[in-house]
Amino acid sequence: MTRTRRILGWALLTASTLEIAIAPALAQEVEEDETETVEDVINVVGDRKAYRGNFEEIEIPAADQFIDEELLVEVGALNLNDALDLSASVARQNNFGGLWNAFSVRGFAGDINLPSGFLVNGFNAGRGFGGPRDLVGIESVEVLKGPRSALYGRGEPGGTVNLVTKRPRFTKGGFIKGTVGSWNQYRLEGDYQAVLGADKDLGVRVVWFYEDAESFRETVETNRFGFFPSASWSLTDNTIATYELEYSSQEVPFDRGVIFSEEFGFSPRDTFVGEPGDGPIETEVVGHQLEFLHNLNGNWSLLAGFGFRETSLEGNASETNFGGRQTYFLDGQTISRFFRFRDFESEYTVLRAELSGEFKTGSLRHRLIVGADHDEFDNSLFILRARPGFFGPDTDPSTLDPADYLLLDVFNPVYGLFPIPTPGPNTDRNEVLTGTGFYIQDQISITDKFQIRIGARFDNFEQDLTNLRANPATTVTTSDDRVSPQFGANYRVHDGVTIYGSYGEGFRQQTGSDFQGNQFEPNLTKSTELGAKLDLGQFSNTVSGSLGVTLFEVKQSNFLVNDDRPEAVAAGFFSLPAGTAESTGLELDANLRFANDFNLWFSYAYTDAVFTNSNPDVDGFGGLIEVGDPLINTPEHQINLQVSKGLTVGSMPARLGGGVLYTDERNGWVAFDFTLPSYTTVRLFGEIEPVEGINLRLDVDNLFDETFFTNSFADVWVEPGSPRRFRVSASYSF
Repeated sequence: MTRTRRILGWALLTASTLEIAIAPALAQEVEEDETETVEDVINVVGDRKAYRGNFEEIEIPAADQFIDEELLVEVGALNLNDALDLSASVARQNNFGGLWNAFSVRGFAGDINLPSGFLVNGFNAGRGFGGPRDLVGIESVEVLKGPRSALYGRGEPGGTVNLVTKRPRFTKGGFIKGTVGSWNQYRLEGDYQAVLGADKDLGVRVVWFYEDAESFRETVETNRFGFFPSASWSLTDNTIATYELEYSSQEVPFDRGVIFSEEFGFSPRDTFVGEPGDGPIETEVVGHQLEFLHNLNGNWSLLAGFGFRETSLEGNASETNFGGRQTYFLDGQTISRFFRFRDFESEYTVLRAELSGEFKTGSLRHRLIVGADHDEFDNSLFILRARPGFFGPDTDPSTLDPADYLLLDVFNPVYGLFPIPTPGPNTDRNEVLTGTGFYIQDQISITDKFQIRIGARFDNFEQDLTNLRANPATTVTTSDDRVSPQFGANYRVHDGVTIYGSYGEGFRQQTGSDFQGNQFEPNLTKSTELGAKLDLGQFSNTVSGSLGVTLFEVKQSNFLVNDDRPEAVAAGFFSLPAGTAESTGLELDANLRFANDFNLWFSYAYTDAVFTNSNPDVDGFGGLIEVGDPLINTPEHQINLQVSKGLTVGSMPARLGGGVLYTDERNGWVAFDFTLPSYTTVRLFGEIEPVEGINLRLDVDNLFDETFFTNSFADVWVEPGSPRRFRVSASYSF
């Protein structure tokens, strides 16, 4: 924690220094003309997002969800999981002991050994090992469903999640907020922005947070810090440059959750199954984003960007063993564990440039996006492991050496009984994935009511995979090309109603290699959807917002399974890209805001996601995937409902609200008969502004204290949900 507190002190000092330096300048500017606002004198170039173009939401032939800052604040979202729970199309996946964000969209997830590949301002930032993403610096979360490889390139098979960061808005002010919650949670965060320069052409913003919290899990304590300064410089009336720094460090114990046995049930949800003496896993991320936006004229703009992100993850972990080494399945009281040391590092670099605008050919209106990007992901994994041997099903746990199996009584845990084992070699690998892509998209207005969208992307990618355990080290280099097309059409039935259809193909590079050292073929996705969108503001003066309904089908091929061919088995344990699966379903999403200050968010998804061929499971536990088996951690039905109402208490503005999340039962282990039970959680919040600028808030999560489980990798690695939790916050806006 010493390093984190030292960095915290430095960051807070920096933020304070900026505020001290900026405030007098602002005061002098205001004194010169107290009626003048910053917005009156600065000409800010229109905000454009990479890969997006200039479209109204109702014109996009896809079922996108936009979770804005107002909704994130209403639901009290602190991290990315809280935000993604709002979308019924998104399901939580195994999060590697709480060390990263992992999710599926429409049933499909990416590589279980890497964080899910979300984007930040269009830059790929989910890759790497920076820990779970905090939302303090995030303005909105976009759930872009279906494959987007025709524009974004390599991505997750079911959809793309893009985080839009808080950037300078050429205004002045901010807030500071403190939170105290259950299990000794203490959190402090701030957001300050101002405008500098004689012409007020430099906007700066500093966002930060610090959190120290214990947990309902015994002995578990986390320490997190993030610092996100940014600056935007209006170089000319038509050109703006924006730079953002991302720094965060986290100290998080590696927590595999609870164990389940058919005979003994789940182990206690408050028992930490690791060892506090192992210390926390330390993660760190340093990221840079630089963008230039130039408006060529009223119709055309050029966007160019550069991103560089370094991440690291290091620490020890005692983890629960699987079946043949697990004593809990014998007595329902003791668990056996093994030990691993990890040292992961990654670097991600991206360059991109995009031209977007519109023109006409005869009576046809074209809105065109043309661009290119290049990225490189350098991923190093080093693991040491100490693991006990197998034992028979009739073994008496009392006959086993407790130190060899790191035994722990789950009902009366006593930690620190055994010294940290001496681990041996397990993994030492470096992988470099490089890709260059060119893309084009044209949305053509055939008539005032009918539009079509066509597009494609060409990608060339290369993999260098180095096995550092070999003596001498060996490197295998492979390459491939891929074309990803997209087609879409929408018809405007009414000014506020469109119906649409779309088809797209996507792919995702897969890490690792087969038994011959060859790079795996990419994971391939084909997606079709039909839907309708309503802009309710076109029909009423008392309600605004959107309503959408979608039918979808997603087919996936080349996901990894166990390679049981004799020549592969003779070489060791290897995978083969031979699996297929499909997902079909229905989605209903609504985001409504009424004139009486009542807000409603509703998201429902029916998802039937199953395997469509039979293969041995990739993880080598002896399981057989059969046709019709459900995909892991994917509920058939999921619903999220959030409501809130503004009111006045005395003369004080106030707001009350709450939400319900229902998640259906899910398969909890690929190729095995293990099911996570369904659950329903309820949350409430209330806030009041007793004095202008001061806001007081109470959040109650899991109001009825339901016992539930959010995701799993197998029956020995199951993440329990939090019991009833209270949070009290106070903020001051200026």
